Amino acid sequence: MKNVTVLIIGLSLFFYCHTGWCNGTTDNQTGVQSNTSGHNTLNVMSTAELDNLTTNWATEFGRLNPTIEIGLSKFRDNQSLAGSDLSFISDKNSEIINDRTIWKMVIGHDIIVPVINAKNPMMNQIYRQGISTEEFEQLFSNPEMRNWKTMLDGGQNAPINYYVIDNESAKSNLANFSKTNSAAIGGISVATSAELITAVQKDIYAIGFCKLTDVINLTSNELMGNIKLLPIDKNKNGRIDNFENIYDNLNAFTRGVWIGKYPRELSGNIYAVASSNPTGKNAMAFLTWVIADGQKFLNQSGYSYLASSEIQSGKIALAGTDVSLAQTVKPSVSQAWILILFALLISAFAITAVFMYFKSRKSTEPDEDTIFAPEFDENSLLAPKGLYFDKTHTWAFMEKDGMVKVGIDDFLQHITGKLTRVIMKEPGDMVRKGEKILTIIRNGKQLNIYAPISGTIKEQNKKLIEDTSIMNTSPYSDGWVYLIEPKNWLREIQFLFLGESYRDWLQDEFTRLKEFFAASVRSNTEVYAHIILQDGGELTDNVLADLEPVVWEDFQTKFIDTSK
Repeated sequence: MKNVTVLIIGLSLFFYCHTGWCNGTTDNQTGVQSNTSGHNTLNVMSTAELDNLTTNWATEFGRLNPTIEIGLSKFRDNQSLAGSDLSFISDKNSEIINDRTIWKMVIGHDIIVPVINAKNPMMNQIYRQGISTEEFEQLFSNPEMRNWKTMLDGGQNAPINYYVIDNESAKSNLANFSKTNSAAIGGISVATSAELITAVQKDIYAIGFCKLTDVINLTSNELMGNIKLLPIDKNKNGRIDNFENIYDNLNAFTRGVWIGKYPRELSGNIYAVASSNPTGKNAMAFLTWVIADGQKFLNQSGYSYLASSEIQSGKIALAGTDVSLAQTVKPSVSQAWILILFALLISAFAITAVFMYFKSRKSTEPDEDTIFAPEFDENSLLAPKGLYFDKTHTWAFMEKDGMVKVGIDDFLQHITGKLTRVIMKEPGDMVRKGEKILTIIRNGKQLNIYAPISGTIKEQNKKLIEDTSIMNTSPYSDGWVYLIEPKNWLREIQFLFLGESYRDWLQDEFTRLKEFFAASVRSNTEVYAHIILQDGGELTDNVLADLEPVVWEDFQTKFIDTSK
Protein backbone atom coordinates (compact mmCIF):
# COMPACT_ATOMS: atom_id res chain seq x y z
CA MET A 1 0.00 0.00 0.00
CA LYS A 2 2.92 2.28 0.73
CA ASN A 3 4.19 1.77 -2.82
CA VAL A 4 0.78 2.56 -4.24
CA THR A 5 0.63 5.81 -2.27
CA VAL A 6 4.08 6.86 -3.44
CA LEU A 7 3.15 6.12 -7.04
CA ILE A 8 -0.04 8.16 -6.81
CA ILE A 9 1.77 11.13 -5.27
CA GLY A 10 4.46 10.95 -7.97
CA LEU A 11 1.91 10.88 -10.78
CA SER A 12 0.02 13.76 -9.23
CA LEU A 13 3.17 15.90 -8.98
CA PHE A 14 4.10 15.04 -12.56
CA PHE A 15 0.62 15.99 -13.74
CA TYR A 16 0.71 19.16 -11.63
CA CYS A 17 4.01 20.41 -13.04
CA HIS A 18 3.41 19.45 -16.66
CA THR A 19 0.12 21.30 -16.84
CA GLY A 20 1.95 24.51 -15.97
CA TRP A 21 0.63 24.96 -12.39
CA CYS A 22 4.03 24.60 -10.71
CA ASN A 23 5.83 27.18 -12.88
CA GLY A 24 3.13 29.69 -13.57
CA THR A 25 3.05 29.25 -17.35
CA THR A 26 -0.24 29.00 -19.19
CA ASP A 27 0.73 28.80 -22.86
CA ASN A 28 2.81 25.63 -23.02
CA GLN A 29 0.71 23.58 -25.44
CA THR A 30 1.54 20.02 -26.34
CA GLY A 31 5.01 19.88 -27.90
CA VAL A 32 5.11 23.64 -28.72
CA GLN A 33 8.00 25.66 -27.40
CA SER A 34 7.64 29.41 -26.90
CA ASN A 35 10.48 31.83 -27.34
CA THR A 36 11.07 34.93 -25.29
CA SER A 37 8.96 37.07 -27.60
CA GLY A 38 5.93 34.83 -27.12
CA HIS A 39 5.88 33.51 -30.71
CA ASN A 40 5.60 29.83 -31.54
CA THR A 41 8.73 28.60 -33.28
CA LEU A 42 9.65 25.72 -35.54
CA ASN A 43 13.29 24.99 -36.40
CA VAL A 44 13.88 23.32 -39.78
CA MET A 45 17.15 22.28 -41.43
CA SER A 46 17.62 21.14 -45.04
CA THR A 47 20.44 19.90 -47.24
CA ALA A 48 21.70 22.18 -50.00
CA GLU A 49 19.80 20.49 -52.85
CA LEU A 50 16.52 20.82 -50.94
CA ASP A 51 17.05 24.41 -49.86
CA ASN A 52 14.76 25.94 -52.49
CA LEU A 53 11.98 23.42 -51.86
CA THR A 54 12.21 23.82 -48.09
CA THR A 55 12.14 27.61 -48.38
CA ASN A 56 9.02 27.44 -50.55
CA TRP A 57 7.34 25.11 -48.06
CA ALA A 58 8.27 27.28 -45.08
CA THR A 59 7.16 30.49 -46.82
CA GLU A 60 3.74 29.14 -47.78
CA PHE A 61 3.13 27.41 -44.44
CA GLY A 62 4.19 30.59 -42.63
CA ARG A 63 1.75 32.62 -44.71
CA LEU A 64 -1.06 30.25 -43.77
CA ASN A 65 0.03 30.21 -40.10
CA PRO A 66 1.36 33.71 -39.32
CA THR A 67 1.66 33.02 -35.58
CA ILE A 68 4.34 30.36 -36.17
CA GLU A 69 7.90 31.57 -36.59
CA ILE A 70 9.91 29.15 -38.76
CA GLY A 71 13.67 29.19 -38.44
CA LEU A 72 15.58 27.76 -41.45
CA SER A 73 19.18 26.60 -41.44
CA LYS A 74 21.54 24.53 -43.60
CA PHE A 75 22.14 20.85 -42.91
CA ARG A 76 25.82 20.17 -43.44
CA ASP A 77 27.67 16.91 -43.97
CA ASN A 78 28.19 14.85 -40.81
CA GLN A 79 25.91 17.19 -38.85
CA SER A 80 23.75 15.66 -36.10
CA LEU A 81 19.98 16.02 -35.95
CA ALA A 82 20.11 17.71 -32.53
CA GLY A 83 19.04 21.33 -32.32
CA SER A 84 16.29 21.07 -34.91
CA ASP A 85 12.65 20.03 -34.80
CA LEU A 86 12.82 18.66 -38.36
CA SER A 87 15.37 18.14 -41.13
CA PHE A 88 14.74 17.55 -44.83
CA ILE A 89 17.36 15.36 -46.52
CA SER A 90 17.75 13.14 -49.59
CA ASP A 91 19.10 9.65 -50.23
CA LYS A 92 22.57 11.14 -50.50
CA ASN A 93 22.65 11.20 -46.70
CA SER A 94 22.72 7.40 -46.57
CA GLU A 95 24.32 7.22 -43.12
CA ILE A 96 21.34 8.98 -41.57
CA ILE A 97 18.75 7.19 -43.72
CA ASN A 98 20.14 3.80 -42.72
CA ASP A 99 20.25 4.68 -39.02
CA ARG A 100 17.26 2.81 -37.56
CA THR A 101 17.41 4.75 -34.29
CA ILE A 102 16.11 7.94 -35.89
CA TRP A 103 12.60 8.82 -37.03
CA LYS A 104 12.17 9.23 -40.78
CA MET A 105 9.35 9.62 -43.23
CA VAL A 106 9.25 9.79 -47.03
CA ILE A 107 7.78 13.11 -48.19
CA GLY A 108 8.63 13.04 -51.90
CA HIS A 109 10.48 11.23 -54.67
CA ASP A 110 13.31 12.01 -57.08
CA ILE A 111 12.62 9.72 -60.04
CA ILE A 112 14.71 9.22 -63.18
CA VAL A 113 12.74 7.73 -66.10
CA PRO A 114 13.43 6.55 -69.65
CA VAL A 115 10.86 7.92 -72.11
CA ILE A 116 10.01 7.17 -75.73
CA ASN A 117 7.99 8.66 -78.53
CA ALA A 118 4.31 7.68 -78.21
CA LYS A 119 4.23 6.95 -81.96
CA ASN A 120 7.01 4.38 -81.84
CA PRO A 121 5.78 1.64 -84.25
CA MET A 122 7.00 -1.07 -81.83
CA MET A 123 5.00 0.29 -78.88
CA ASN A 124 3.04 -2.92 -78.25
CA GLN A 125 6.20 -5.04 -78.24
CA ILE A 126 7.99 -2.55 -75.98
CA TYR A 127 5.15 -2.57 -73.44
CA ARG A 128 4.94 -6.35 -73.61
CA GLN A 129 8.67 -7.07 -73.22
CA GLY A 130 10.19 -4.02 -71.55
CA ILE A 131 13.93 -3.31 -71.45
CA SER A 132 16.12 -4.94 -68.79
CA THR A 133 19.07 -3.55 -66.81
CA GLU A 134 21.52 -5.55 -68.93
CA GLU A 135 20.01 -4.21 -72.15
CA PHE A 136 20.37 -0.65 -70.91
CA GLU A 137 23.98 -1.38 -70.02
CA GLN A 138 24.57 -2.63 -73.56
CA LEU A 139 22.86 0.46 -74.95
CA PHE A 140 25.30 2.68 -73.07
CA SER A 141 28.51 0.72 -73.57
CA ASN A 142 28.11 -1.06 -76.91
CA PRO A 143 27.41 1.04 -80.02
CA GLU A 144 26.44 -2.09 -81.94
CA MET A 145 23.49 -2.60 -79.59
CA ARG A 146 21.97 0.80 -80.32
CA ASN A 147 19.37 -0.64 -82.62
CA TRP A 148 15.80 -1.71 -81.89
CA LYS A 149 16.38 -5.01 -83.70
CA THR A 150 19.02 -6.07 -81.16
CA MET A 151 17.32 -4.49 -78.14
CA LEU A 152 13.88 -5.98 -78.70
CA ASP A 153 12.67 -9.39 -79.88
CA GLY A 154 11.01 -8.76 -83.20
CA GLY A 155 12.20 -5.15 -83.20
CA GLN A 156 12.69 -3.17 -86.40
CA ASN A 157 16.09 -2.48 -87.89
CA ALA A 158 16.11 1.15 -86.74
CA PRO A 159 18.93 2.99 -84.92
CA ILE A 160 18.35 4.25 -81.38
CA ASN A 161 19.33 7.82 -80.61
CA TYR A 162 19.26 8.37 -76.88
CA TYR A 163 19.28 11.74 -75.13
CA VAL A 164 20.50 12.51 -71.63
CA ILE A 165 20.17 15.79 -69.72
CA ASP A 166 23.57 17.21 -68.82
CA ASN A 167 23.14 16.61 -65.10
CA GLU A 168 25.74 14.73 -63.06
CA SER A 169 23.20 13.51 -60.50
CA ALA A 170 20.99 12.00 -63.22
CA LYS A 171 23.99 10.38 -64.93
CA SER A 172 25.14 8.96 -61.60
CA ASN A 173 21.74 7.34 -61.04
CA LEU A 174 21.76 5.87 -64.55
CA ALA A 175 25.27 4.53 -63.99
CA ASN A 176 24.22 2.81 -60.75
CA PHE A 177 21.16 1.37 -62.44
CA SER A 178 23.02 -0.01 -65.48
CA LYS A 179 26.03 -1.12 -63.39
CA THR A 180 28.43 1.01 -65.40
CA ASN A 181 30.12 4.38 -64.82
CA SER A 182 28.98 7.91 -65.55
CA ALA A 183 31.59 8.39 -68.26
CA ALA A 184 30.13 5.45 -70.21
CA ILE A 185 26.58 6.85 -70.28
CA GLY A 186 27.35 8.88 -73.40
CA GLY A 187 24.40 9.61 -75.64
CA ILE A 188 23.37 12.99 -77.00
CA SER A 189 23.70 15.53 -74.21
CA VAL A 190 21.05 18.27 -73.95
CA ALA A 191 21.07 21.24 -71.60
CA THR A 192 17.39 21.40 -70.64
CA SER A 193 14.37 19.15 -70.29
CA ALA A 194 12.61 21.15 -73.00
CA GLU A 195 15.35 20.23 -75.47
CA LEU A 196 15.10 16.56 -74.52
CA ILE A 197 11.32 16.48 -74.89
CA THR A 198 11.50 18.19 -78.29
CA ALA A 199 14.14 15.74 -79.49
CA VAL A 200 12.11 12.67 -78.44
CA GLN A 201 8.90 14.11 -79.86
CA LYS A 202 10.58 14.52 -83.26
CA ASP A 203 12.32 11.11 -83.34
CA ILE A 204 9.94 8.12 -83.19
CA TYR A 205 12.84 5.75 -82.41
CA ALA A 206 14.46 7.86 -79.70
CA ILE A 207 14.89 7.21 -75.97
CA GLY A 208 15.30 10.03 -73.46
CA PHE A 209 16.54 9.89 -69.86
CA CYS A 210 15.32 12.62 -67.51
CA LYS A 211 13.46 13.31 -64.28
CA LEU A 212 9.81 12.32 -64.18
CA THR A 213 8.85 15.93 -63.48
CA ASP A 214 10.55 16.97 -66.73
CA VAL A 215 7.88 15.19 -68.79
CA ILE A 216 4.80 16.09 -66.73
CA ASN A 217 2.42 18.85 -67.72
CA LEU A 218 1.87 20.64 -64.39
CA THR A 219 -1.50 22.00 -65.54
CA SER A 220 -3.08 18.66 -66.47
CA ASN A 221 -0.79 16.48 -64.30
CA GLU A 222 -0.30 14.16 -67.26
CA LEU A 223 2.64 13.24 -69.45
CA MET A 224 3.64 15.72 -72.14
CA GLY A 225 2.10 15.18 -75.55
CA ASN A 226 3.58 12.40 -77.66
CA ILE A 227 5.65 11.09 -74.70
CA LYS A 228 5.35 7.64 -73.03
CA LEU A 229 7.26 6.01 -70.19
CA LEU A 230 9.56 3.17 -71.29
CA PRO A 231 8.74 0.01 -69.25
CA ILE A 232 11.64 -1.59 -67.37
CA ASP A 233 11.79 -5.38 -67.16
CA LYS A 234 12.80 -5.37 -63.50
CA ASN A 235 12.94 -9.14 -63.00
CA LYS A 236 14.79 -9.66 -66.32
CA ASN A 237 12.57 -12.44 -67.66
CA GLY A 238 11.91 -10.91 -71.08
CA ARG A 239 8.39 -9.67 -70.36
CA ILE A 240 6.46 -7.15 -68.30
CA ASP A 241 4.61 -9.30 -65.78
CA ASN A 242 1.31 -8.20 -64.32
CA PHE A 243 2.87 -7.01 -61.06
CA GLU A 244 5.47 -4.98 -63.03
CA ASN A 245 2.85 -3.21 -65.16
CA ILE A 246 2.85 0.29 -63.68
CA TYR A 247 3.41 2.39 -66.79
CA ASP A 248 -0.13 3.08 -68.03
CA ASN A 249 -0.79 6.18 -65.92
CA LEU A 250 1.00 8.44 -63.44
CA ASN A 251 -0.99 7.35 -60.38
CA ALA A 252 -0.18 3.69 -60.99
CA PHE A 253 3.45 4.59 -61.63
CA THR A 254 4.00 6.68 -58.49
CA ARG A 255 2.26 4.05 -56.38
CA GLY A 256 4.45 1.40 -57.98
CA VAL A 257 7.56 3.39 -57.11
CA TRP A 258 6.50 3.48 -53.46
CA ILE A 259 5.79 -0.24 -53.29
CA GLY A 260 9.10 -1.15 -54.93
CA LYS A 261 8.08 -2.13 -58.46
CA TYR A 262 10.50 0.38 -59.97
CA PRO A 263 14.32 0.04 -59.76
CA ARG A 264 15.61 1.59 -56.55
CA GLU A 265 18.63 3.03 -58.33
CA LEU A 266 16.31 5.30 -60.33
CA SER A 267 13.91 6.22 -57.53
CA GLY A 268 15.48 8.28 -54.78
CA ASN A 269 13.44 9.63 -51.88
CA ILE A 270 13.18 12.88 -49.97
CA TYR A 271 12.88 12.39 -46.23
CA ALA A 272 11.76 14.32 -43.20
CA VAL A 273 13.94 13.14 -40.32
CA ALA A 274 14.23 13.86 -36.62
CA SER A 275 16.23 12.53 -33.69
CA SER A 276 12.99 11.08 -32.26
CA ASN A 277 9.29 10.92 -33.09
CA PRO A 278 8.08 14.50 -33.66
CA THR A 279 5.37 15.38 -31.15
CA GLY A 280 5.45 19.17 -31.20
CA LYS A 281 2.21 20.65 -32.41
CA ASN A 282 3.94 22.93 -34.94
CA ALA A 283 6.12 20.15 -36.37
CA MET A 284 3.13 17.83 -36.67
CA ALA A 285 1.05 20.50 -38.39
CA PHE A 286 3.88 21.35 -40.80
CA LEU A 287 4.50 17.70 -41.75
CA THR A 288 0.78 17.03 -42.22
CA TRP A 289 0.58 20.02 -44.55
CA VAL A 290 3.75 19.02 -46.44
CA ILE A 291 2.40 15.54 -47.36
CA ALA A 292 -0.96 16.99 -48.39
CA ASP A 293 -1.31 20.52 -49.79
CA GLY A 294 2.45 21.06 -49.81
CA GLN A 295 2.92 18.32 -52.43
CA LYS A 296 2.27 20.80 -55.24
CA PHE A 297 5.62 22.46 -54.52
CA LEU A 298 7.52 19.22 -55.29
CA ASN A 299 6.99 19.32 -59.04
CA GLN A 300 7.95 22.98 -59.15
CA SER A 301 11.32 22.05 -57.64
CA GLY A 302 11.96 19.04 -59.87
CA TYR A 303 10.72 16.32 -57.50
CA SER A 304 7.78 13.92 -57.70
CA TYR A 305 4.79 13.88 -55.42
CA LEU A 306 3.69 11.02 -53.19
CA ALA A 307 1.15 8.46 -54.31
CA SER A 308 -2.31 8.80 -52.77
CA SER A 309 -1.64 5.63 -50.73
CA GLU A 310 1.53 7.21 -49.34
CA ILE A 311 -0.29 10.39 -48.36
CA GLN A 312 -3.02 8.43 -46.59
CA SER A 313 -0.55 6.20 -44.78
CA GLY A 314 1.63 9.18 -43.90
CA LYS A 315 -1.25 10.94 -42.19
CA ILE A 316 -1.99 7.85 -40.14
CA ALA A 317 1.68 7.47 -39.28
CA LEU A 318 1.82 11.07 -38.06
CA ALA A 319 -1.30 10.59 -35.98
CA GLY A 320 0.33 7.54 -34.46
CA THR A 321 3.46 9.44 -33.37
CA ASP A 322 1.55 11.60 -30.92
CA VAL A 323 -0.79 10.08 -28.35
CA SER A 324 -2.08 13.53 -27.35
CA LEU A 325 -3.09 15.17 -30.60
CA ALA A 326 -6.02 16.91 -28.98
CA GLN A 327 -5.15 20.53 -28.20
CA THR A 328 -4.69 21.28 -24.54
CA VAL A 329 -6.31 24.26 -22.87
CA LYS A 330 -5.14 26.64 -20.20
CA PRO A 331 -5.17 24.81 -16.87
CA SER A 332 -7.79 25.91 -14.47
CA VAL A 333 -9.50 24.35 -11.49
CA SER A 334 -12.59 22.90 -13.13
CA GLN A 335 -14.71 19.82 -12.98
CA ALA A 336 -12.98 18.51 -16.13
CA TRP A 337 -9.54 18.64 -14.53
CA ILE A 338 -10.83 17.02 -11.36
CA LEU A 339 -12.22 14.16 -13.43
CA ILE A 340 -8.91 13.80 -15.28
CA LEU A 341 -6.94 13.74 -12.03
CA PHE A 342 -9.36 11.19 -10.58
CA ALA A 343 -8.94 9.01 -13.70
CA LEU A 344 -5.16 9.20 -13.30
CA LEU A 345 -5.41 8.05 -9.70
CA ILE A 346 -7.62 5.12 -10.67
CA SER A 347 -5.18 4.26 -13.49
CA ALA A 348 -2.33 4.33 -10.98
CA PHE A 349 -4.09 1.71 -8.83
CA ALA A 350 -4.69 -0.47 -11.91
CA ILE A 351 -1.12 -0.14 -13.19
CA THR A 352 0.27 -1.01 -9.77
CA ALA A 353 -1.96 -4.04 -9.47
CA VAL A 354 -0.93 -5.32 -12.90
CA PHE A 355 2.73 -4.65 -12.13
CA MET A 356 2.60 -6.57 -8.87
CA TYR A 357 0.81 -9.45 -10.57
CA PHE A 358 3.45 -9.90 -13.27
CA LYS A 359 6.25 -9.41 -10.77
CA SER A 360 4.91 -12.27 -8.72
CA ARG A 361 4.89 -14.68 -11.66
CA LYS A 362 7.65 -17.26 -11.61
CA SER A 363 8.35 -17.23 -15.32
CA THR A 364 10.61 -14.43 -16.47
CA GLU A 365 10.72 -15.32 -20.17
CA PRO A 366 9.34 -12.56 -22.42
CA ASP A 367 6.43 -13.38 -24.71
CA GLU A 368 7.68 -13.11 -28.26
CA ASP A 369 4.43 -11.48 -29.32
CA THR A 370 4.99 -8.53 -26.98
CA ILE A 371 8.43 -7.74 -28.38
CA PHE A 372 8.47 -4.94 -30.93
CA ALA A 373 8.79 -6.47 -34.39
CA PRO A 374 11.81 -5.33 -36.40
CA GLU A 375 11.73 -4.47 -40.08
CA PHE A 376 11.27 -7.34 -42.54
CA ASP A 377 13.33 -7.18 -45.74
CA GLU A 378 15.66 -9.23 -47.94
CA ASN A 379 18.44 -8.91 -45.38
CA SER A 380 16.29 -10.68 -42.76
CA LEU A 381 16.16 -13.99 -44.59
CA LEU A 382 18.19 -17.19 -44.68
CA ALA A 383 18.64 -18.85 -48.08
CA PRO A 384 21.03 -21.83 -47.82
CA LYS A 385 22.84 -22.80 -50.98
CA GLY A 386 22.07 -26.21 -52.42
CA LEU A 387 18.32 -26.08 -51.75
CA TYR A 388 15.70 -25.82 -54.47
CA PHE A 389 12.90 -23.33 -53.82
CA ASP A 390 9.38 -23.27 -55.23
CA LYS A 391 7.16 -20.25 -55.91
CA THR A 392 4.79 -21.47 -53.17
CA HIS A 393 7.58 -20.77 -50.63
CA THR A 394 8.57 -24.36 -50.04
CA TRP A 395 11.99 -25.96 -50.47
CA ALA A 396 13.31 -29.36 -51.56
CA PHE A 397 16.65 -31.09 -50.99
CA MET A 398 17.71 -34.52 -52.26
CA GLU A 399 19.46 -36.70 -49.70
CA LYS A 400 22.25 -39.17 -50.58
CA ASP A 401 19.79 -42.05 -50.73
CA GLY A 402 17.63 -40.30 -53.33
CA MET A 403 14.87 -39.28 -50.90
CA VAL A 404 13.85 -35.60 -50.88
CA LYS A 405 13.22 -33.51 -47.79
CA VAL A 406 10.74 -30.63 -48.15
CA GLY A 407 9.66 -27.79 -45.90
CA ILE A 408 8.57 -24.14 -45.86
CA ASP A 409 11.04 -21.34 -46.50
CA ASP A 410 12.26 -18.62 -44.15
CA PHE A 411 10.23 -15.96 -45.98
CA LEU A 412 6.92 -17.62 -45.13
CA GLN A 413 7.68 -18.24 -41.44
CA HIS A 414 8.77 -14.59 -41.05
CA ILE A 415 5.34 -13.57 -42.33
CA THR A 416 3.19 -15.85 -40.19
CA GLY A 417 5.02 -15.52 -36.88
CA LYS A 418 5.17 -18.38 -34.39
CA LEU A 419 3.17 -21.36 -35.66
CA THR A 420 1.06 -23.26 -33.14
CA ARG A 421 -0.21 -26.27 -35.10
CA VAL A 422 0.31 -28.14 -38.36
CA ILE A 423 -1.89 -30.53 -40.35
CA MET A 424 0.15 -33.02 -42.40
CA LYS A 425 -0.49 -35.81 -44.84
CA GLU A 426 0.27 -39.39 -43.85
CA PRO A 427 3.15 -41.63 -45.00
CA GLY A 428 2.15 -43.50 -48.15
CA ASP A 429 0.11 -40.61 -49.55
CA MET A 430 0.83 -39.66 -53.16
CA VAL A 431 1.31 -35.95 -53.91
CA ARG A 432 1.65 -33.98 -57.11
CA LYS A 433 3.53 -30.74 -57.56
CA GLY A 434 1.16 -27.84 -56.89
CA GLU A 435 -1.28 -29.89 -54.79
CA LYS A 436 -2.11 -29.01 -51.18
CA ILE A 437 0.45 -30.78 -49.01
CA LEU A 438 0.32 -29.00 -45.67
CA THR A 439 -1.70 -26.62 -43.50
CA ILE A 440 0.16 -24.31 -41.12
CA ILE A 441 -1.81 -22.72 -38.27
CA ARG A 442 -1.28 -19.87 -35.85
CA ASN A 443 -3.90 -19.53 -33.13
CA GLY A 444 -6.66 -20.88 -35.38
CA LYS A 445 -5.66 -18.85 -38.47
CA GLN A 446 -4.30 -21.01 -41.24
CA LEU A 447 -2.61 -21.15 -44.63
CA ASN A 448 -2.57 -24.04 -47.10
CA ILE A 449 0.84 -24.85 -48.57
CA TYR A 450 1.47 -26.66 -51.86
CA ALA A 451 3.91 -29.38 -52.88
CA PRO A 452 7.16 -28.31 -54.59
CA ILE A 453 7.58 -31.76 -56.19
CA SER A 454 5.62 -34.92 -57.00
CA GLY A 455 6.13 -38.26 -55.26
CA THR A 456 5.20 -40.54 -52.38
CA ILE A 457 5.45 -39.41 -48.76
CA LYS A 458 7.72 -41.82 -46.92
CA GLU A 459 7.98 -40.03 -43.61
CA GLN A 460 6.53 -37.02 -41.79
CA ASN A 461 8.43 -35.00 -39.19
CA LYS A 462 6.65 -36.05 -35.98
CA LYS A 463 8.53 -33.39 -33.98
CA LEU A 464 6.26 -30.79 -35.57
CA ILE A 465 3.22 -32.29 -33.84
CA GLU A 466 4.78 -31.71 -30.42
CA ASP A 467 6.46 -28.38 -31.22
CA THR A 468 5.33 -26.72 -34.43
CA SER A 469 7.44 -23.63 -33.69
CA ILE A 470 10.62 -25.39 -34.83
CA MET A 471 9.41 -24.55 -38.34
CA ASN A 472 10.10 -20.95 -37.29
CA THR A 473 13.39 -21.47 -35.51
CA SER A 474 14.88 -24.04 -37.91
CA PRO A 475 12.93 -24.04 -41.19
CA TYR A 476 15.79 -25.66 -43.13
CA SER A 477 16.96 -28.27 -40.61
CA ASP A 478 14.91 -29.50 -37.67
CA GLY A 479 11.77 -27.92 -39.11
CA TRP A 480 11.56 -30.07 -42.24
CA VAL A 481 8.09 -31.46 -42.98
CA TYR A 482 8.25 -34.55 -45.21
CA LEU A 483 10.64 -37.09 -46.65
CA ILE A 484 9.39 -37.85 -50.17
CA GLU A 485 10.33 -40.41 -52.78
CA PRO A 486 10.36 -38.22 -55.90
CA LYS A 487 8.60 -39.16 -59.12
CA ASN A 488 9.75 -36.52 -61.65
CA TRP A 489 12.72 -34.94 -59.86
CA LEU A 490 14.91 -34.06 -62.87
CA ARG A 491 12.04 -32.52 -64.79
CA GLU A 492 10.46 -30.64 -61.89
CA ILE A 493 13.64 -29.03 -60.54
CA GLN A 494 13.83 -27.12 -63.83
CA PHE A 495 10.93 -25.03 -62.50
CA LEU A 496 12.52 -24.40 -59.09
CA PHE A 497 14.94 -21.67 -57.95
CA LEU A 498 18.49 -22.32 -56.84
CA GLY A 499 21.07 -20.00 -55.26
CA GLU A 500 21.14 -16.41 -56.54
CA SER A 501 18.10 -16.95 -58.75
CA TYR A 502 16.10 -17.50 -55.55
CA ARG A 503 17.52 -14.28 -54.05
CA ASP A 504 16.58 -12.35 -57.19
CA TRP A 505 13.08 -13.83 -57.15
CA LEU A 506 12.65 -12.86 -53.49
CA GLN A 507 13.01 -9.20 -54.41
CA ASP A 508 9.91 -9.57 -56.58
CA GLU A 509 8.13 -11.40 -53.77
CA PHE A 510 8.74 -8.48 -51.40
CA THR A 511 7.29 -6.21 -54.06
CA ARG A 512 4.22 -8.47 -54.33
CA LEU A 513 3.94 -8.57 -50.54
CA LYS A 514 3.98 -4.78 -50.28
CA GLU A 515 1.43 -4.60 -53.06
CA PHE A 516 -0.82 -7.01 -51.19
CA PHE A 517 -0.72 -4.93 -48.00
CA ALA A 518 -0.99 -1.65 -49.90
CA ALA A 519 -4.24 -2.96 -51.38
CA SER A 520 -5.39 -4.38 -48.04
CA VAL A 521 -5.07 -1.08 -46.18
CA ARG A 522 -7.80 0.42 -48.31
CA SER A 523 -10.30 -2.09 -46.95
CA ASN A 524 -8.82 -2.92 -43.55
CA THR A 525 -7.21 -0.08 -41.59
CA GLU A 526 -5.87 -2.56 -39.02
CA VAL A 527 -3.24 -3.54 -41.56
CA TYR A 528 -1.62 -0.11 -41.22
CA ALA A 529 -0.25 -1.10 -37.82
CA HIS A 530 1.96 -3.69 -39.48
CA ILE A 531 3.63 -1.42 -42.03
CA ILE A 532 6.38 0.97 -40.95
CA LEU A 533 4.73 3.90 -42.65
CA GLN A 534 7.34 6.46 -41.59
CA ASP A 535 9.87 4.70 -43.79
CA GLY A 536 7.84 4.62 -46.96
CA GLY A 537 6.06 1.30 -46.61
CA GLU A 538 8.62 -1.06 -45.12
CA LEU A 539 7.13 -4.16 -43.52
CA THR A 540 7.48 -5.40 -39.97
CA ASP A 541 8.51 -8.92 -39.07
CA ASN A 542 5.67 -11.41 -38.41
CA VAL A 543 3.43 -9.12 -40.40
CA LEU A 544 0.44 -11.50 -40.52
CA ALA A 545 0.76 -12.76 -36.95
CA ASP A 546 -1.86 -10.66 -35.19
CA LEU A 547 -4.11 -9.78 -38.11
CA GLU A 548 -7.66 -11.09 -38.35
CA PRO A 549 -8.57 -14.38 -40.11
CA VAL A 550 -10.05 -12.44 -43.03
CA VAL A 551 -6.61 -11.01 -43.83
CA TRP A 552 -5.10 -14.51 -43.71
CA GLU A 553 -7.80 -15.68 -46.12
CA ASP A 554 -7.00 -12.81 -48.48
CA PHE A 555 -3.30 -13.64 -48.22
CA GLN A 556 -4.08 -17.25 -49.14
CA THR A 557 -6.10 -16.41 -52.24
CA LYS A 558 -4.28 -13.29 -53.43
CA PHE A 559 -0.68 -14.15 -52.59
CA ILE A 560 -0.08 -17.87 -52.00
CA ASP A 561 -2.59 -19.34 -54.44
CA THR A 562 -1.62 -17.03 -57.31
CA SER A 563 1.94 -18.45 -57.16
CA LYS A 564 0.96 -22.04 -57.95
